[in-house]
Amino acid sequence: MPLKVLILGANGFIGSSLTHAILKQKDWEVYGMDVGDHKLGQCLGNPRFKFVEGDVMISREWIEYHVKKCDAVIPLVAIANPAQSVKDPLRVFELDFESNLAVVRLCVKYKKRIIFPSTSEVYGMSPDAELDELTTNMVYGPIEKQRWIYACSKQLLDRVIYAYGVRDNVDYTLFRPFNWIGPKLDNVFEAKEGSSRLFTQFISNVIFKKPIQLVDGGKQSRSFTFIDDGVDALLRIIENKNGRASRQIFNLGNPANDVSVAKLAQLIIAAFKEYPDYVEHAKQAKVVVVPSGTYFGKYDQDIQKRVPSIAAVKRQLGWKPKVDLKTAIRLTLDYHLAHKDYSLE
Repeated sequence: MPLKVLILGANGFIGSSLTHAILKQKDWEVYGMDVGDHKLGQCLGNPRFKFVEGDVMISREWIEYHVKKCDAVIPLVAIANPAQSVKDPLRVFELDFESNLAVVRLCVKYKKRIIFPSTSEVYGMSPDAELDELTTNMVYGPIEKQRWIYACSKQLLDRVIYAYGVRDNVDYTLFRPFNWIGPKLDNVFEAKEGSSRLFTQFISNVIFKKPIQLVDGGKQSRSFTFIDDGVDALLRIIENKNGRASRQIFNLGNPANDVSVAKLAQLIIAAFKEYPDYVEHAKQAKVVVVPSGTYFGKYDQDIQKRVPSIAAVKRQLGWKPKVDLKTAIRLTLDYHLAHKDYSLE
């Protein structure tokens, strides 16, 4: 029997890419829910994909019924933009923690495998040069730094799921994406500053000939990971050959793509020079330095370095990322600049 997979947040960045990959590469059935379907494209016509438009905070009966009938549950609904944690922390808590806790409890009730999206943010401001799933301590700032409500919500769910694994033998995998990037992350043709994640905000700024703002000079570094690499890991986790993903925590990132935010800005500007319609945009691109307090407000606090150890996922699943950062930028620009009349909002 083909696997039945429930994806909540199927229209999101990860959800839409994962749904597409499953339907293309596997014989599994996918049941999806989200508040919209504009990123799902041809998936909607596939007989192995059953989609319903709905809100996870309201459609509880539908969710319970589908948790009961599916083999694996992947709750991808979350607010993952750091700016939102600063501006609307309670909304982040309600969606990211409370609504997901209800799904986790249904998986416990019906003894279903849960594949939960943790985050690289759970490591906080750990000073470790390489972040390890089992040994790295999680270091957060004071309560007034509301940015940490996202990481705290995710971390507490990690601990709850782990505890259900110990007490009730629940089958789970926790995966921690490290700055996944690629097509459909955000709408790059949305000019509003702060509406997107950093990667797509920079692309948008070049398109609209607005200065790229480097918060505190852009000295912070991130390990950017292309979405196709991340989805490849998720397919292996869902398949779970010989149970090698069961009760595991995996960092899913690309240590080779560790660059400063300032360097990322330069790579994006350079990439635009390869597109004739945007050569002038690239030539006019400016980079300016802004204090974090001005850009995010007093409730923000940043992480300086975030490099994953991926030894565990290599050992258990034989996975390693393949796409370098320049290629990831080019593939993202190829997609968005070819679809500039197509809104992703």
